[in-house]
Formats: sequence, structure tokens, C-alpha cells
Amino acid sequence: MKTIAITIGFLLTMIQTQSLFAQTRKPASLGREEYIEVEKNVKLHVIDLGDGQPVVLIHGWPLNNAMYEYQYQYLVEKGFRVIGISLRGFGKSDRPYGKYDFDTFSDDIKVVLEKLKIEKAVLGGFSMGSAVTLHYVTKYNSAHIRKLALFGATGPSWKQRDGYPYGISDQGAADLIQQTKTNRQQLVAGFGKGFQGQEGGLTPETLNWLESINLDASPYATTQAITALRDLDLRPELSKINIPVALFHGVNDKLCDFTLSEQLHKGIKGSYLVRFEKSGHGLFLEEMDKFNTELEKFARS
Repeated sequence: MKTIAITIGFLLTMIQTQSLFAQTRKPASLGREEYIEVEKNVKLHVIDLGDGQPVVLIHGWPLNNAMYEYQYQYLVEKGFRVIGISLRGFGKSDRPYGKYDFDTFSDDIKVVLEKLKIEKAVLGGFSMGSAVTLHYVTKYNSAHIRKLALFGATGPSWKQRDGYPYGISDQGAADLIQQTKTNRQQLVAGFGKGFQGQEGGLTPETLNWLESINLDASPYATTQAITALRDLDLRPELSKINIPVALFHGVNDKLCDFTLSEQLHKGIKGSYLVRFEKSGHGLFLEEMDKFNTELEKFARS
């Protein structure tokens, strides 16, 4: 009996100790959520690091929030809170059947910013993400945002139109969209190499990394998103932008010609354009130090 009593006493002590630990342990996550529900059964993957002035980054096509790996820690160390959102259909975000257009992407971003209680953020968008963020600030009158930064922008229009001889041709866009449905792997391999401003601008390891990120996208979302970009013309919207705008663009960009940012610069009052002389589309990697410091400077100004 004495042995049984000792055993019971020991077990009670262990239970009390574990209960006390559970009550006193502070959550290691500091309350940050990795997945944000934007509508029923649809969650977006969010990287949310650091504290301070918020910087929100939107990826390009068909990338995801992993592309900003070398911006996240830099900005955190400089005292910023940096948030990377993977759009629906890309990366670790949900990929439901439905719309993958710029209204949907903008609506999703607004829900994330509201749920995270983000205010006066610097919003940045790369490539297709530049069109997403431009559409967001014009649709929602810059809600939650005080500055906009566009990297390797697709311009006010990615496709050539009447009176607008810049960007990809009708046939070029059609061929690219068809390739997403028939040979996506080859398209992505060539797309990654096209990031370089010149041969050898990115290491083979970096190109493989970019390719793996691109291939991780939903094939359906890949096709639908680029089709929506083909149909998007933001030229009439540029006059609505009333916040500071910075444009970063590689002068040797083979995927989104430098003239696309020049057109944005002309159309957005008070914007300023930063030339990346040694870069192509991969300016955030090819001139990483300059990219990071220019982004920091813009966010602080």
C-alpha cells in the first residue's frame, strides 16, 4: 500500500508540474499566423517577420513569397516588419477552382492586411505582382498603404495595344499562354534563364532554385493569372495614384523591358525610377545589395 501511495503521489506531482508549465510557457510564435483565411476554405500562406514599419511584398508570376528570401532577413535586421504573401494558387497558399484575376488577388490582399491590422505599409510588387499592387491601390484607394514600390514592372499594360507599342505582342502572349497548357516545364526552364541580365549573371544553383519555385505553382492558376495579365490595362488608373511610388528596373531586362517602367514613370505623378545597370529581370538577386538598400531607403523616407 505504501508503494502504491508513493506512486500516486509521484504521478500527481508530475501532472501538477506539467500543468504549471503549460500555464506559464509563453508562445514561441508571438501570435503570428502562417496561414490567413481570405474566404471560406481558402487560406493564403504568409511570411510575417520582425517588428516596426510594415513592408508587404507580393511575388511575380509564377513565383511565390519564397522569392524574397534575401529581402526578409535584411529588412528585419533593419527594424522593419516584413510580410510576404503568396497569392492564391501559388506556393503554399490554397489553390481552389475559381477566379485568378486581379480583382480576386486585390481582394485577398485587403483581407490579409485587415486581419493582420496593417496600416501605413510600404507595398511592393515584382513583375506580375507590380500589376497586382497597382490594381490594389487604385481599387481600394491605397487602403492600409502609404507607399508603393514596383520591381521589374509589367508596365501599365504587359501587352501591346493601340497607341501603346510596348510589351509583348498579341501572338507572343498567345504562344506563352498556350505553352503553360502544353509544356509548362520547358517554359519555366527558359523563363528562369531569362532572369539574367547577361550570361552568368545568376549562378546555376540560383537558377535551379528559381525554377523549383516557379514549378511549385498550380498549373491552372499559372495559366489563368497570365491570361488575366494579358487582358489588364491600367493606363486609365494611373492618375488615381496619390501616394509615393518608386520604380526599380534592370536596364537589361529581357522579360519585362525597361520601357515598361518608363511608361509607368511618365504616367504616375511624382514617381521616381531607379536604374539597375547590371541587372535583368532578377534585379533582386543580381544587384541584391543595391536592391535591399534602395528599398530600405524608400521605406524610411
